[in-house]
Amino acid sequence: MELTPPYTPYLHVDAGLRERGFVVLAPDGLGALMGSCGTGSPLESLVSYWDDLPPDEHLRDSGQYRRRRHASFLARGAAIELVPHRAHWQPLDYNALHGGMQRWFEPLADALVQDPLWIQLLATLTQRASELRQHAGPWHIEAHAFRIDAHSGIGRPTPEGAHRDGVDLVAVIVMGRDGVKGGETRVFDATGPSGQRFTMSEPGTTLLIDDAIAIHETTPIQPATGAQGGHRDTLVLTWRAGGFQEPQQAASGTQPS
Repeated sequence: MELTPPYTPYLHVDAGLRERGFVVLAPDGLGALMGSCGTGSPLESLVSYWDDLPPDEHLRDSGQYRRRRHASFLARGAAIELVPHRAHWQPLDYNALHGGMQRWFEPLADALVQDPLWIQLLATLTQRASELRQHAGPWHIEAHAFRIDAHSGIGRPTPEGAHRDGVDLVAVIVMGRDGVKGGETRVFDATGPSGQRFTMSEPGTTLLIDDAIAIHETTPIQPATGAQGGHRDTLVLTWRAGGFQEPQQAASGTQPS
């Protein structure tokens, strides 16, 4: 049984983030926030890029269920700048499974990161980070395009389990979902027992999380009854005010060994 997300009206997104630590936007709510009208996902024209994601070669559980690309950006107000391609790195404190290692993923497609709709999305959500932290920038943004595949059985959107990312704001946007069941999203208070569970099924559904006070995870997916397989596509974006997360050696100016 799928639980309907607790949608927040787009005009109340900033207040909801401050008060609850997370909000969920319906597809038309994301569109309204971006200044567009109509129903359905405002990101429909970007969906085809998720059909060209290479396998994730860094899964420590030896899984073959995840494909992804990655890119990093610097945001100053509404100005979004792609930075030279870099590795994704997290400390073990935030990712016990894949932390402590520099993970080089193939970059996002040039046509995607130059698309005006992509720039508009990042600029719109950067405003949410600025409102949340009362910080004008610059913001260090990482973008991850994921496809979790269920053709071989179980696919794990968050193999590291419930976690924080060590950033200020996290956005999880559903780009597509086909032929799968499961994939329940769970958001919990990082310091207490309260939490909420729901399933993000419709493309364009967007979860925004204050990473300082909430932890999150998504349960495994598997083929829907009667399906030969399927997949769940998401875009995960993070905003960090203090710089990109880097290994200590690199942060101090020393090349890592």
